[in-house]
Amino acid sequence: MTFRLTLGIDEAGRGPGIGPMVLAAVAVDDVSEKLLQRAGVRDSKDFGSSVTGQKARAQLAEIIRQRAVWTSFEVCNVEDVDAYVARSALNELERERAAHLIRRAPACGRIIADGRALFAPMIAEFRHLEAFDRAEAEHIAVAAASICAKALRDELFEAIALRYEPDFGALRGGGYVNRATLVFVSEYVRRHGCLPPEARKSWPWRGVPGFGDDNSCTTPLPAARVR
Repeated sequence: MTFRLTLGIDEAGRGPGIGPMVLAAVAVDDVSEKLLQRAGVRDSKDFGSSVTGQKARAQLAEIIRQRAVWTSFEVCNVEDVDAYVARSALNELERERAAHLIRRAPACGRIIADGRALFAPMIAEFRHLEAFDRAEAEHIAVAAASICAKALRDELFEAIALRYEPDFGALRGGGYVNRATLVFVSEYVRRHGCLPPEARKSWPWRGVPGFGDDNSCTTPLPAARVR
């Protein structure tokens, strides 16, 4: 028996000032949807930002990859984000990457994307697309995409944090422009005169002294630990 597929789409990492943005798409049928629901799949934000929450998301993401009909990702690197923000088109970047996911996906009878205003313009091209706010709270396919996107974003940010840890200590704050991230960025700017290469140059780094209009930098990190 063939079951109609539902494709869920969600993103993670739109807001942080450091690291990429990730979009994920997950296709489920009736059977896999029930399996994922029983496994505890729900909105990724419900797990919080603690280490325990990150581990729970990572474990569920692996279950989703095993049990869903199809999963795929689009990673928007810092240069992509900056280029689109420069022309006030970050939503356009998300829609373009979502369209890539939809075109790669198996034929689905229903497509559900998280973000009504963001994804509604895509309905003109994809007639069976539905765009809702908080869709991850109502639809397992979108919740699964939410978890997969956030788990991959966590993994990519952790790789960034580990690269800097020997010279700057633990990089906390998840890359969001909060006090912990500003402390790291300010120290990086003090040493190198520019923002880190993984930092979004189009983000407002208020409170970070020491750099001018040109934020580009190719200076490598020092090899020795500096405290």
